[in-house]
Amino acid sequence: MLTKRKKHYKTPINRQLQSYGFSPLKRFSQNFLTDERVAGKIIDALELTADDTVIEIGPGLGILTERLLDTGAKVLAIEIDKGFADILDKRFGNRDNFEKIICQDALKVSYTELSAKYGRKFKVVSNLPYNISTPMIFKLLDEREVLSLLVLMLQKEVAQRIVSQPDAKEYGVLSVFVQLLADVRIEFNVPPSCFYPAPKVYSSVVRFDILQRPRVEVDDMEFFKKVVKASFGQRRKTLFNALKALKLPVLKIRSALELSQIDLQRRGETLTLEEFGILSNKLKKIV
Repeated sequence: MLTKRKKHYKTPINRQLQSYGFSPLKRFSQNFLTDERVAGKIIDALELTADDTVIEIGPGLGILTERLLDTGAKVLAIEIDKGFADILDKRFGNRDNFEKIICQDALKVSYTELSAKYGRKFKVVSNLPYNISTPMIFKLLDEREVLSLLVLMLQKEVAQRIVSQPDAKEYGVLSVFVQLLADVRIEFNVPPSCFYPAPKVYSSVVRFDILQRPRVEVDDMEFFKKVVKASFGQRRKTLFNALKALKLPVLKIRSALELSQIDLQRRGETLTLEEFGILSNKLKKIV
């Protein structure tokens, strides 16, 4: 875990913001990374070479962008704020490996179309705003075929949910989807003092290595998602009762659970990834 650093590790980002006439925008949940050592460790986690192309989501003033470019990798930046996009263009527009700034909401960008345009897979790095972290993870996983690696700064609580196991209180929909599609690990934790303005909670840097194929066999991914979401929809209910939210015939739900050798009285948070895969496939076959 990183601890509070001496001031000489800090970037005077508040003065930079003031010099550009900006302040952090609450509507974008902006907390700017200021710790140089943390930035370096994030770059290390990406394991970049000159052959890589990395997408940086929400680069802000470019504390990571500069280091990304220094690795020799090609960099695409997605920045929703026009003011910051202009600053990035002025700072890095003349760098040969700075490909483009896309001034758009990252949740609305088609990474599949970008991959087709550039003819390559991407790595992704981001200090994600807390308010979009979960939908952004789902978005990136949905377009996983054009991505090889994600290194994301997340709220520590979200990171714990991602890596949690069955029977843990943090185990849920996010845990199942991420672990189905990626090898995931928490690289290190980051204290609030490493940001401006300082958030109220710790953050974690999480690495996602996208798998070539899902960890368990899933016949229909969209149906699998519905089964998992229903299973966690009402955590106090038994799995049998929770699955009624799928609006399937009760007898078929019972039959699928029995064929999957899953006790009807179990709760969704006790199921392993493998059991969710089996249950989803059995349900799909009988509906």
